[in-house]
Amino acid sequence: QVQLLESGGGLVQAGGSLRLSCAASGRTFSTYHMGWFRQAPGKEREFVAGISWRAYITHYADSVKGRFTISRDNAKNTVSLQMNSLKPEDTAVYYCAAGRIGNWEEQSEYDFWGQGTLVTVSS
Repeated sequence: QVQLLESGGGLVQAGGSLRLSCAASGRTFSTYHMGWFRQAPGKEREFVAGISWRAYITHYADSVKGRFTISRDNAKNTVSLQMNSLKPEDTAVYYCAAGRIGNWEEQSEYDFWGQGTLVTVSS
């Protein structure tokens, strides 16, 4: 069992940066691949970024590639999402998720989810 808690959301101007963190409980965190998803108002939740359990592999949605960076620290049971050059269309609730995954972007392959943290980017 893994419990996830996101933090770091807030209000930022377009072009600014934010760093989201996800703290995990449970001794098996390091065995899970991790992902970040987001859900904008009125839209379906979508994949943002993923990282393999040893951080050898990362995967990004085209919309954030080159602007967002996912990382993890298995010693601290955390996964982070550094978001730079933010745009108003990045406004969403951001969720972290854990799973043993074949398809990074498939939400059903993630077993555990956090409650989300709101990111608002003003123009």
